[in-house]
Amino acid sequence: MCIGIPGKVVALDENQPQHAWVDVCGVQREVNIALVCQDDEPPEALIGSWVLIHVGFAMSRLDEHEAQETLSALQAMGEVEQDVALFLAGEGGQERR
Repeated sequence: MCIGIPGKVVALDENQPQHAWVDVCGVQREVNIALVCQDDEPPEALIGSWVLIHVGFAMSRLDEHEAQETLSALQAMGEVEQDVALFLAGEGGQERR
């Protein structure tokens, strides 16, 4: 299944440029932010922003309303799709320690 998951950027990764920690349903995951960083703003400007994540990359930015609607739809899908439910529960992927 190819699916994008909304997450909120909570911190930059101190050891890897163009990487950030993104909160996805209470679980923080490392994500590459190179595709959503704009040349005219510092990476710190992304903190607090919502992004759509696919295979470890932030693919686009979204507003909070759109992110919450998408999360609600994914949670409803999680009731029938085991892989979506596992991802939303924080199983799989690299988590912040």
